[in-house]
Amino acid sequence: MSTMWHGCLADTDYFEMHSSSGYDYGVWVTTPPGYDPAAPAPVVYVLDGNWTVGMTAPLIVTQRDPMQQIKPYVQVSIGYAGEEAQHWARLRNRDLVPPGEPVAQEFLDAVEMGVESGAMTRDQADAYLAELKDTRADAFLGFITGELHPRIERDHGTAPTGHGLFGYSYGGLFSLYAWLTGTPLFESVGAGSPGVAGEDSQIFARLRELDDNPKARLHVTVNDRELFGDIPIYQNLAKNAATVLHRLTSRGGAVTSEVLRETHVTGLQASFLSYLRTCRS
Repeated sequence: MSTMWHGCLADTDYFEMHSSSGYDYGVWVTTPPGYDPAAPAPVVYVLDGNWTVGMTAPLIVTQRDPMQQIKPYVQVSIGYAGEEAQHWARLRNRDLVPPGEPVAQEFLDAVEMGVESGAMTRDQADAYLAELKDTRADAFLGFITGELHPRIERDHGTAPTGHGLFGYSYGGLFSLYAWLTGTPLFESVGAGSPGVAGEDSQIFARLRELDDNPKARLHVTVNDRELFGDIPIYQNLAKNAATVLHRLTSRGGAVTSEVLRETHVTGLQASFLSYLRTCRS
């Protein structure tokens, strides 16, 4: 990374990686202050790195907070590289959404509202929706666990256990999906405002097929402004997240939650902090 970026994201290295699926990813690796590989720490994988790294990686200093110390971790933020970095908002649809996930009408209405308000052009909206026609969360999960993690272990000397995953919005949807698959790599999973947009979501289908809750700890956050605001897609996310939680907690298991006083856009950092305090303190 450049000297300028090192000044903003201390103790952060950056590399790019080509996946076996043919996609390129940018990866930011942030180590704790004074990190000694001889005392390796587990990894917390954070999704949507192009957006999230600047708001989450600096929080690694919480490991030295004398009032509520967070257990040591190495943060690995995953995003997109090169020319694709500017298109992260649509490329994430391909990687974070489970295969066969229906597109809710409220979601389509929100995209159309974006066109009408001038937030995106018609071409941008079409490209955004096109990525939802062949979603590959299964392949992306395989990349993280089978390709990226072995490289992080090799190059950064991380602990063998205790790893976590955090995602927000569609990243939160991916986190729920990964948790429900029972992926053994993650011992804790944070799902912020998960993008479960409709009652016909693959998440509910997987819940119906679930015999026992996965062993990993799951922490879910929602934002009060999503629930009480007047935007239907955000209302759906909050309502469906609550339904997921009710079905999971009725079965027992290590599932926790928190309602945050944020909007969908401002809730990212608060959600990540909630995950750290709940699952890694």
